[in-house]
Amino acid sequence: MDLSHIRRWMSRLFLPALLSAAVFSHSQNTAPPPNPPVNQDSLVLQDFDKRVANYLSLHNKAKSELPAAKSTTSSEKIVDHRREMGPKLQAARPEAKQGQIFTPEIGRVFRRLIATPFNGPDGQRIRASLRRAEPVKGIQLRANEKYPERIPLQSTPPTLLLDLPKLPPELDYRIVGRSLVLRDVAANMIVDFLPDALPAQ
Repeated sequence: MDLSHIRRWMSRLFLPALLSAAVFSHSQNTAPPPNPPVNQDSLVLQDFDKRVANYLSLHNKAKSELPAAKSTTSSEKIVDHRREMGPKLQAARPEAKQGQIFTPEIGRVFRRLIATPFNGPDGQRIRASLRRAEPVKGIQLRANEKYPERIPLQSTPPTLLLDLPKLPPELDYRIVGRSLVLRDVAANMIVDFLPDALPAQ
């Protein structure tokens, strides 16, 4: 048999298979790398930011319905403004309850973030700072209710806030016993609160 004829026959038979194998090998080597793992805490804190932004929309809407507040240091005028703002916010959130912003998932992340400085080298200093800052205890917290006017606003140690999500100026964090309170500053309203946020002494 003519050897050249055999070589041509063999090339027609095996060349497609060789080309397919080469293409497959190239595709395997050039496949995109797998997606990096998702940071679950980051996703949870994004959810917190979204919930805060949703509340802030209600806050701004309620504020827009009030007469423009003039800059003043008069405590009576500040209280009057709070009295006008509070009912509007309550009406805008008739179904508000604990956990609408501090969901169980968000609460777990917050408790872990708060426990970190308590268990670190600044732990004793944070506890001492909280004891000196007129500890607030015995208040029955309710979401969408006023923070009691005559109860002092306990200052929160800055070290404790470093790892918590930053809030817009309309809101702040407050400590009541072991609970972390999310407070509307202008209305002096309890937006939400997280029970047992601080580690037990």
